[in-house]
Amino acid sequence: MGRKDPRVGAYITNAEPFARPILKHLRKLVHQGCPDVEETIKWGFPHFDHHGIMVSMAAFKQHAVFGFWQHTLVTGGKTAKGEAAMGSFGRITSRKDLPSDAQIVRMVKEAARLSESGVKVARVPKAAPKPVPKAPADLLAALAKNRQAKATFAAFPPSHRREYVEWIVEAKRPETRATRLKTAIEWMAEGKARHWKYAK
Repeated sequence: MGRKDPRVGAYITNAEPFARPILKHLRKLVHQGCPDVEETIKWGFPHFDHHGIMVSMAAFKQHAVFGFWQHTLVTGGKTAKGEAAMGSFGRITSRKDLPSDAQIVRMVKEAARLSESGVKVARVPKAAPKPVPKAPADLLAALAKNRQAKATFAAFPPSHRREYVEWIVEAKRPETRATRLKTAIEWMAEGKARHWKYAK
């Protein structure tokens, strides 16, 4: 028998209004296709496990996503809106963006079958690590004023430094950048990585 996680219900309740009926409907279809599925929250969003992670879903401010972990084998490698789209069905803004209920249930059943049989998708070899982008002047100046944040930044692995630098330089408005810079210094002074909220 499957198991529902109250945290998934809370996630749906706290999602943007447009996303709630989408997530609620997808949750129902996953349980319909795999009655033994178990819900959980991983990395801050709902996952459905059956002999390992089978499918996940998430909601953002303007769209939702739903993705099979064995996407290529379950869907043939195609999304509803092209290969570059996130998740298995691209950006979902309403239930109209989804395949039919019958199609989704069939995919869930296939994903469950693959999980039960232990079939694994061949992993693409990892690319060489990206170089750490140069820290901008405003970040360097702010770090110079906070000894603890500076020490944390210096001790971070390249990926953690990159996350902070990219978060700051990708801000489109000066006030957004200033807010991110202030938050980054506060977090680093506490020894926190950029995505500390999602760490196990």
